[in-house]
Amino acid sequence: MSFTVAIVGRPNVGKSTLFNRLVGKKLALVDDTPGVTRDRRPGDARLMGLTFTIIDTAGLEEADEESLQGRMRAQTEAAIDEADLSLFVVDAKNGLTPVDTALAEMLRRRGKPVVLVANKSEARGSDSGFYDAYTLGLGEPTPISAEHGQGMLDLRDAIVEAIGKDRAYAKEDVAVTDVDIPHSADEGEDEDEEPAYDETKPLRVAIVGRPNAGKSTLINRFLGEDRLLTGPEAGITRDSISVEWDWRGRTIKMFDTAGMRRKARVTEKLEKLSVADALRAIRFAETVVIVFDATIPFEKQDLQIVDLVLREGRAAVLAFNKWDMIEDRQAVLADLREKTDRLLPQARGIRAVPISGQTGWGLDKLMQSIIDTDRVWNKRISTARLNRWLETQQIQHPPPAVSGRRIKLKYMTQVKARPPAFMISCTRSDALPESYTRYLINGLRADFDMPSVPIRIHFRSPDNPYESKKRRT
Repeated sequence: MSFTVAIVGRPNVGKSTLFNRLVGKKLALVDDTPGVTRDRRPGDARLMGLTFTIIDTAGLEEADEESLQGRMRAQTEAAIDEADLSLFVVDAKNGLTPVDTALAEMLRRRGKPVVLVANKSEARGSDSGFYDAYTLGLGEPTPISAEHGQGMLDLRDAIVEAIGKDRAYAKEDVAVTDVDIPHSADEGEDEDEEPAYDETKPLRVAIVGRPNAGKSTLINRFLGEDRLLTGPEAGITRDSISVEWDWRGRTIKMFDTAGMRRKARVTEKLEKLSVADALRAIRFAETVVIVFDATIPFEKQDLQIVDLVLREGRAAVLAFNKWDMIEDRQAVLADLREKTDRLLPQARGIRAVPISGQTGWGLDKLMQSIIDTDRVWNKRISTARLNRWLETQQIQHPPPAVSGRRIKLKYMTQVKARPPAFMISCTRSDALPESYTRYLINGLRADFDMPSVPIRIHFRSPDNPYESKKRRT
């Protein structure tokens, strides 16, 4: 049975740097600005033979419960209650503060094991801060440098002593299933077969949108608990936080992301890091839900986010949030549908669902739209059906002649799914106009029921065996 460790401490003592060191990846945002981390972020840690779940938390500060800092503190306290052990990080370089003393008292009252960690111990003049840590009454501090990886062996020994050797090295029986084995959508499939959609496969979903569109509130409503930090302030979320739950027996891994503003407005380094983290979440996800504020939908940034998601090849679903604030719903819904078709022609047939993250209205319909869109994104069409379809399309609308020479489309096959991509062998592929490509894509959408997902078509001309031979005079 594995165990869970929470990293706690006041702001800017190096908690996220230690988190990244233990998980072996730069998952958490790190910056010199105090208070970068706001939500609690879990990760799989490895430390010299130990494997455990690690939780990065926001810096603990004394604040009013209703303020942003107060809500961040509540998230951190929830992580401490959830964990089996706390790593209490102090700054040996800058010494202790009254906040450290208050936090030590809070941890002592909870009665759970605590390992006192003196970070930045490699810095000159850190000895006084290290010895001051003894006054907290939490035992001997462990000197480390999270940034440089120093003191990790001592940290491992301190964790083992605090949690117990039997618990620290307990082996967990892990059943090997198809979920554990990485697989490609393109492996081992006969091109003339159309494989059935796997209803049990875990699904990765990213939630994106402008700041204050209600992304974190939506995920909290799905989970049925205040797992993510929310509030009226715009831009609360900074890290891309992943959460898991089951929906009708299927595992859903959902990523909350930072609000994405127009590029010209993003000037601070920290916000650039947050947006970059959101882009990584989009690339890792399979389906992306773009959350619109139904009271002010279709801002220019909304359209750019949808275009970005489609260019990345992800399956997309629109969620018009804050529907509980709309009065004339029928009129607004008709207007939204008209604008969706007109402003997003590249996503013809995209699923758009009105919801309320605050009340939970429409969330089942949103999840069903996510599943249906993922089904299309994974779709495969047999080569035989595609070539019959291609022949019909050319009869109905032949490719245009260029410079008096007709273009012939000879053969078509699907080369991959996720998103669906097709290859067409033809003569003079470089001369085929873009308008004919759009005609074929729209035909695929209509005839094979493939709305909303990106469709790629690549054209290839067969090699000319005489091209390299020069004509003799």
